[in-house]
Amino acid sequence: MHFLRLKYALLLALPVLISCQRSEPATVKQGAATPAVDAAPVIPGDTVPADRVVDDTARFLSGLPGKSGSGFSDLEASAAWQEHRKLMDAAWANADTKLVHGLHEFQKSELSDSSIDHHVLFYPFSGPDALTATVLFPHSPIFFLVALEPAGTVPSSKLLEKKELAKYLAEVRTTMASELGKSFFVTREMDRQFRGQITDGLVVPTLFLLARTEHTVLGLKSVRLDEEGKVVERKKDVPVEGTHPNKGFELEFRTDADQSVHRLYYFSLNLDDKHLAGNKGFLTYVNAIPTPTTMLKATSYMTHQEGFTMIRDLVMKDSGVIFQDDTGIPFKYFTPETWNVQLYGEYTRPYQPFGYMEQADLRKAFLKGGVKPLTLRLGYGFGKVTSNLLLAKRIK
Repeated sequence: MHFLRLKYALLLALPVLISCQRSEPATVKQGAATPAVDAAPVIPGDTVPADRVVDDTARFLSGLPGKSGSGFSDLEASAAWQEHRKLMDAAWANADTKLVHGLHEFQKSELSDSSIDHHVLFYPFSGPDALTATVLFPHSPIFFLVALEPAGTVPSSKLLEKKELAKYLAEVRTTMASELGKSFFVTREMDRQFRGQITDGLVVPTLFLLARTEHTVLGLKSVRLDEEGKVVERKKDVPVEGTHPNKGFELEFRTDADQSVHRLYYFSLNLDDKHLAGNKGFLTYVNAIPTPTTMLKATSYMTHQEGFTMIRDLVMKDSGVIFQDDTGIPFKYFTPETWNVQLYGEYTRPYQPFGYMEQADLRKAFLKGGVKPLTLRLGYGFGKVTSNLLLAKRIK
C-alpha cells in the first residue's frame, strides 16, 4: 500500500495536499513515490482558520511567556501566573530529564527510517498525549488521536479573568501531573478532570503539551466525522445527526525547530466492539489511512479483551508499523510471516493492577535474545519497574 495513493483523498476530505510552506497545491497522483526522509511533511488541503489566540492560550496555560501582542499579558503579570510559571518550569525540567530526553534519543536511533517518516500516526486510546506522539514521530504529517473523553473548547482570556486564577492554574497543573510524572494520563483521573470539572475536554491538555514540546499552534476548529467518514466542521448549537456523533477537534501546528507544519485530529468515541460495529464514519475514515504507523501505550490492555476485537483487527490489518508497550496488541498476533519484530527493554510481570495480564509467549521472546536495551521508562510502573517496547514492521 503506497503512502500517496488515491485513498488519501478520502482521508483528507479533499484531493489536494499542501506543503508545510503553503505553496501551490499539488494534485495527488496514484503510485507517487513515498517522500524522502528529509522531505517536507504534507498536510490536508482543507482550511483551519489561522488564530494566534489558540497559541497564546497554549502558552499561558503551560506557563510559557506570551509572544508580543498576546491577549494574556495582563494575566501574566499576576502573582498567580508567575507562581504557575515557576512550578511548571520545574515540572517540565523534571519531565525533560526523566522522559522527554529519552524519547528524543529513542526516536533518533529507532524511529527515523522511511517506513515511519511521513506516515500518518494513528493513536487509539490516546487521551490528550500529544507529547509522546509528536516527540517520537516528529515527521508525521497527521496525528490521529482517539479516546473516550470529550473534545472540549479553548478558554478565552475573558473567561479566565472571571475565574479564581490561582485555583484554576493549580487545577491545570494537577491535570498534567500524571503525564509529566508518569508518562501517561490515568483514565480514572481523566474522568474526574476533563468532563467539566477542571476543563470541558482534552483541548487544554493537548495545547499545553504542544506548547511545551516547542510547537506553535496556528489554529483550531471543532469538527466531527460524518456518516461517510469525512471530517466536517462542527457548528456550535447545531445538533449532530446520526447515531455516532464522533465529535472532536482539528488543529494545525508548526514545529519550531524545522518550521514544518502538521495536523492533529482528536475524536471522542468508544472503541469497543458494540459501539464500533455501527460507527461507519469512523471505520471508513480509518480504513482510508494509507499504511499508518499505529502507537499503543498504557491502554489498560483493552485490545487483550474480547470486547475490543474490532479495533485490534483494524490495527493489524491496516498498519505498516506498530509501536507499543505490552498493553497493546497481544504478542501472539505478530506472526513472523507478516511482521518483523524488534523488542526493547525488559519484560516483567505487568504492574498492578494488571498482574494477571502477563504474556508467557512475550516473556519467552524476551528471554530468547536479540532484545535491544532501553534507557527510557514509559508506561505503567514508570520509574518503579522496567519498561518494555515492541516495534513491528510489516513484511507483507
